[in-house]
Amino acid sequence: MKKRVGILISGRGSNMRSLIAAASLPGFPVEIVLVISNAINAEGLQHASAAGVATKVVSHKAYETREAFDRAVTHELEAAGVEIVCLAGFMRILSTWFARHWEGRLLNIHPSLLPLFKGVHVHEQALAAGVRVSGCTVHFVVPELDAGPIIAQAAVPVAIDDTPDTLASRILVEEHKLYPAALKLVAEGRVRLEDGRTVFSKG
Repeated sequence: MKKRVGILISGRGSNMRSLIAAASLPGFPVEIVLVISNAINAEGLQHASAAGVATKVVSHKAYETREAFDRAVTHELEAAGVEIVCLAGFMRILSTWFARHWEGRLLNIHPSLLPLFKGVHVHEQALAAGVRVSGCTVHFVVPELDAGPIIAQAAVPVAIDDTPDTLASRILVEEHKLYPAALKLVAEGRVRLEDGRTVFSKG
């Protein structure tokens, strides 16, 4: 039985596209059933619709508090029977309520090798630190920003002449491979969140 997945986006949804593409492949254990954006003009909504995925706009501007918005998003996700939620360029800080409600079923991708370089301007941080390797991380979401237990990572060498844009574009290529692979592990029950830690099943 395929797991029903919802994706939250705010913009072009490039990682959303990689997840939708993976879900269309034979044997992939996931069905993307809903894409929600907090922005009515998010480019990714058109791509999702063209791929046959239901879309919904839930504007955060219509809600007085972060939690009220998150509850409205959750209502739409649960109405669609969503079992796993993937954040894909969702430019909202989540309420503690949302992170706890979806605990163990909420994934995010971050463009650094966490726990290094949390937050925004990640590639600028990496270049300023002089690291020779950067990359991306898929992790379970917890209330603390970019602090959830790690599911999978991919490393990318940092070139001496890299700019934030060139590094970002090279890492994005790996993000598009890593996110579907990590989602597959979770959907198959081979990775789970247990007592605040990532647990991998053998076999």
